[in-house]
Amino acid sequence: MSNYTTEHFEAASTLAVVVSSHEPLLLLSENLRVIAASSSFCSAFGIDPATVSGSLLAELGDGEWAMPTLASLLAATASGKAQIEAYEIDLKRPDRPIQQLVVNARTLDDGDKDHIRLLLAVTDVSVARSETRQKDDLLREKALLMQEIQHRVANSLQIIVSVLMQGARRVQSEEARGQLESAHQRVMSIATLQRQLSSSNGANVELRTYFTQLARSLGASMIADPDQVSISVTVDDSTVGPDISVSLGLIVTELVINALKHAFPDQRHGTIAIDYHASGDDWTLSVSDDGIGMPVGSAAPKAGLGSGIVEALAKNLLGVIELSDGEPGTTVTISHRGDADLPVYLPTAK
Repeated sequence: MSNYTTEHFEAASTLAVVVSSHEPLLLLSENLRVIAASSSFCSAFGIDPATVSGSLLAELGDGEWAMPTLASLLAATASGKAQIEAYEIDLKRPDRPIQQLVVNARTLDDGDKDHIRLLLAVTDVSVARSETRQKDDLLREKALLMQEIQHRVANSLQIIVSVLMQGARRVQSEEARGQLESAHQRVMSIATLQRQLSSSNGANVELRTYFTQLARSLGASMIADPDQVSISVTVDDSTVGPDISVSLGLIVTELVINALKHAFPDQRHGTIAIDYHASGDDWTLSVSDDGIGMPVGSAAPKAGLGSGIVEALAKNLLGVIELSDGEPGTTVTISHRGDADLPVYLPTAK
């Protein structure tokens, strides 16, 4: 087969592929005259197929394809100076919604060496863009709703705290007063968690700031004399997701409350230390005090609500609880190893 015959066969094949394509395609000459158009192009943009072949691109339809920027880019592509890749344009037609299009164009080597041909592919992304805008609007509405819910939760927690404190002042029973004060302290810690999480807007929580604010809140609500007992925080640069931060915060709250209740009787001075550090998926959280230490034998108290809370939270985090003598005081450590599902050991509560 001669070169002439081969070139014309390839050109004819290209023409057939363009016309039968299920995608909106145009085959253009160097001067942007339409050689062929796919039926899907004509159907997508409401153009009579009989009027396409031989027309200039700018003459298609009612002239809506007369876009100077597109024409300039196509001319540059034909000269080899540019190539259109995912260029977005708006197709505007009278009495019709604006269509958002993505166009791609390149020169085509179909065997005809004497003529430059351009293949223009057009994709209508109007629906996709509309769905994206709707999704963004829904996300904004959700964020506003969550912010409103967080404000209402904060207000409700303040009301609960106030009611608990009033109840604690009125009751005569020391045991009942202690229970109400304990409930007050836990609600205060939850309020602190809620404020921290609301400020994170669903993003990861920086534990150093988080535990520092939590320690301040616990100290303000439970330590009458800051010169007697203090709370220190040592945390690396770790950040965790909101759900994990809630569990860690509640564990810290229970262990600090436990130490404040039992480690420093008779106005004893001391320090409670919160420590957290991580390496990869492994992490360790410890709360230690330099108080009187854990009673043993018959003097050891039974496990209470706080121990149950810590056990459940540690189990949820796949952590191991370990109790050790701080010499002086007591250290409770929760550790997690990322390569194993570890059992939980519950120490005897103070």
